[in-house]
Amino acid sequence: MRVQADRVSVTGPHGTLLSPTSLTVSGGELAIVHGEPGVGVTAFGLALAGRLKPATGTVTVEGGDPRQVVAIVDAPGVSEPDGALSLQVVVGEELELAKRPANKAAVASWLAEHDAAAYATTRFENLEPVTRTRLLTALAAARKGVGVLVLDTPDRHTSDVDSWAKLAREHAERGLAVIVLTATTPVSALPEKPALCGALDQPDPVRCAPVEPGPAETAELEKTSGDQE
Repeated sequence: MRVQADRVSVTGPHGTLLSPTSLTVSGGELAIVHGEPGVGVTAFGLALAGRLKPATGTVTVEGGDPRQVVAIVDAPGVSEPDGALSLQVVVGEELELAKRPANKAAVASWLAEHDAAAYATTRFENLEPVTRTRLLTALAAARKGVGVLVLDTPDRHTSDVDSWAKLAREHAERGLAVIVLTATTPVSALPEKPALCGALDQPDPVRCAPVEPGPAETAELEKTSGDQE
């Protein structure tokens, strides 16, 4: 699994939202992307997910349709839940979106499995930031076919960088390609050197899971194993 943005820019009704930006992230890797507060950083995430057509450049996603393979989590004004809804309603909607059982029993079971049963009737806007991001990310990661997670500015909810950074690493360790968009956290406070919106030469993503051998490597390993028997 790999997502690659090559010189992607986005324009809006009033001008440029995102200057040309390049980024490549593969399964098992984590990239932190930093941009100025505003719609530009979200525009990049939406372009990666196939939800917004770039003005220039291309997005290539290995493994299928970007709209199915790339899940954008908690994008302001796009995929963020209505704060007035209860957690159980939000979970039900997300499970239905994932084409999974979404009745009352299924929602209760999912909440219990994710240590969130006590918050079932809590208004979503009143959830602790770490709980909010953890649950929305888990719901997105569970969608069939998803191989890339884009966490949209979890730092807008909290100054606790470690809370979302640890969560992102955990999903990358499971083999997903994970991209965290940030805007309000100073670059100096980020846990890794970030890629920058508007830049083409970016630091390498952080490898969190072992690289899986490709077909050629697998064949060579099998041949070597056979020769040793």
